[in-house]
Amino acid sequence: MTETPSIQWFPGHMAKTKRMIKASLPLVDAVAEIVDARIPLSSRNPDLQTLIEGKPRIVILNKCDTADESAVQRWISWYNKQGITAIPTDCRTGRGVNKFVPAVKSVLKETLAKYEAKGMTGRVIHVMVVGIPNVGKSSFINRLAKQKKAKVEDRPGVTLNKQWVKISADVELLDMPGVLWPKFEDKIVGERLAFTGAVKDDIVDTEALASRLLMILNDLYPNVISARYKIETESGEDGFEILRKVGKSRGMLVSGGEINTERAAITVLDEFRGGKLGRVTLELPDKG
Repeated sequence: MTETPSIQWFPGHMAKTKRMIKASLPLVDAVAEIVDARIPLSSRNPDLQTLIEGKPRIVILNKCDTADESAVQRWISWYNKQGITAIPTDCRTGRGVNKFVPAVKSVLKETLAKYEAKGMTGRVIHVMVVGIPNVGKSSFINRLAKQKKAKVEDRPGVTLNKQWVKISADVELLDMPGVLWPKFEDKIVGERLAFTGAVKDDIVDTEALASRLLMILNDLYPNVISARYKIETESGEDGFEILRKVGKSRGMLVSGGEINTERAAITVLDEFRGGKLGRVTLELPDKG
């Protein structure tokens, strides 16, 4: 049986980012937290809850076009019940991004009314943008700014310093580096973060990781695997066996006819992260 790998990662710059967030909070009116719509719970840094206490917050469910649509709606309802505004976005297509500024102004309605009562009209709203690595934070900011302001790469740990980005006449964003946390208490959380690329691949066993992902997808969305890789799978089938089938179906063979499972694993992870496997969500509000 393919087991859940134990994954830990906490580069030094992430400790620095936590200090930077705390020091920068007095400069902003609200905090926008970007999460991956496929794993909205696992992609939320639990430390942020304490770090940004007292600041109005908006949750951005990014990469929503790669997530199960009904699951996205369930997550939006879940956040709303907690009094948190959540909006689904997809930075590749721009879907939902135009709802961000109105949502910010709605969340800050009382604060803005107080400023207006004091004659402080036209005051610029400052919003800190936070999120773990690889949730599309820089792409989101660039979409809003309508130009390349933030550095974008499909790997974690690219934004290393904070920067201000003006997105309209009255709204500026403070882009913070992506920050994970010192220890994943739940191995499943670390695993899900590795699936989406929030954790660098060079610290994980890609074959074990892809095998686990295939086993989970085979349980939750079996049609996704058969449609993408033109293979048949059985209920409860071991992930490594499914990985071998993927490699064979894609003609990933080495000398002697052996299946190149390492190459197959890289393909599966890349295609999942790029949304090529279809719309899937790996966790739901009531199931964790």
